[in-house]
Amino acid sequence: MAINTPKQTSHLKREILVRLIRSFLSDNFEEKTRMIPYDMRPKGHEVPYRCCIYKERAILRDRAIAGLGFSIEETEESELLSNLAAKALERKEPDEHPLTVLTTACKGCVPSRIYVTDLCQGCVARPCVNTCKFGAISVQNGKSVIDPEKCKNCGMCAQVCPYQAIQKIIVPCENACPVGAINKGDDGYAQIDFDKCISCGKCVSACPFGAVHEKSQIIDVLKSIKEGKKVIAMVAPAMFGQLPCSPAQLKEAILKLGFADVYEVAQGADTTTRTEAAEFVERLEEGAEFMTTSCCAGYNELVEKHIPEMKPFRSDTKTPMYYTAEIVKKEQPDAVTVFFSPCVAKRREALQNPNVDYVLNYEEVGAWFIALGIQVAECGESAFKVEASAESRNYCVTGGVAAAVQTMLPEEIPAHPVVIDGLTKQNIRDLKKYAKNGLCDLGNLIEVMACQGGCLGGNGTVNAYKPALKQVSSYVSASESIKPSEKVEK
Repeated sequence: MAINTPKQTSHLKREILVRLIRSFLSDNFEEKTRMIPYDMRPKGHEVPYRCCIYKERAILRDRAIAGLGFSIEETEESELLSNLAAKALERKEPDEHPLTVLTTACKGCVPSRIYVTDLCQGCVARPCVNTCKFGAISVQNGKSVIDPEKCKNCGMCAQVCPYQAIQKIIVPCENACPVGAINKGDDGYAQIDFDKCISCGKCVSACPFGAVHEKSQIIDVLKSIKEGKKVIAMVAPAMFGQLPCSPAQLKEAILKLGFADVYEVAQGADTTTRTEAAEFVERLEEGAEFMTTSCCAGYNELVEKHIPEMKPFRSDTKTPMYYTAEIVKKEQPDAVTVFFSPCVAKRREALQNPNVDYVLNYEEVGAWFIALGIQVAECGESAFKVEASAESRNYCVTGGVAAAVQTMLPEEIPAHPVVIDGLTKQNIRDLKKYAKNGLCDLGNLIEVMACQGGCLGGNGTVNAYKPALKQVSSYVSASESIKPSEKVEK
């Protein structure tokens, strides 16, 4: 599963968002926003995490900047939060890149390396020396020594040491990134290479200091509602596993936030399922050896930036968010559409889709409920206008997409699903091999999910995986399955 950001950093993010929302709803947004770091850490307040109150205030200021939707890297250190709050109200569209690094919060971790601890016993067998293929290890004065110029950080020496005397120091964000898009800059702090970044959000989850931060669009959404615009929420199935309520109660709670209507994204997933199944049949008939799914925005970014040779094998079918937004705009052309997302990658996808105006993750929606004092478990129920299939409501679970497509296939079409459960370095190597060879020896329908566990494992989720899965599974079980008559024709 994805590494969950520690509770302390999640709590700080949530508190900042709650305060920003309440500041927006007050009679003096700019001034109340400026005071957030001081209200959270008043004079004489205990300093729980950092060296002094001034350091903590500086970090809280940067978290507020990200909460306002701005990049830390592009914000002047001396600019007041009140000025940024005013600029947020003037903003017409979200920033291009969804992530920013809070250098004030970044610990400036030591570089990743392999090192020998004092536990080294100078073994006669010399397993570390004999295992190293690069000649990086020697024994000096009865202890193993690693030459950093020769060491490739492969970790083989650490694996064979009988005393576990050789350890690998990792930088959490760098270690989590599957494409090498984040590293230490010349100043010693993390920096993101957006030409490589696939917006998978793994660095957000991995950083124990909460230094890698999403740039929120919640002020933009609040402003749209305040201006009296018709704002429509599009809720992905994964959200039905996040809060202690029924899907119908969740819809009612969202309406209480000020949204004009709520669409279930599984409705769009039904279109994805039908379209992708038809495409799979067509490709097999044309002689293709395999096809990958295309509903994961993180995977699509991976293909575009790192595995362009996979494009001929990736489905051309659009994502459930795409089809849902298309439905909303057709039915309500003047609507402002807001997608409720479990991950960072959907923010990038939304920027490329004129039918999707904003994206909020589940942390942000949860903070909104807290700010307004809405208890979702106590809300009434409001039914969705269109019922989606059980298979499409199960898209958020690993294997769910492939299973849905397989259900729609005619019996004479052989589908052998393969599931890529999370984009790890090894899984990316496997995908590159499949693309290069034009063949996957494990199957012909490859489902790819950037997050382990599927969308329920996204970095923007708020519930633990197992209870979230239980809630979603209950909802799926109560839904109607795709009928045999709905299968695509050969």
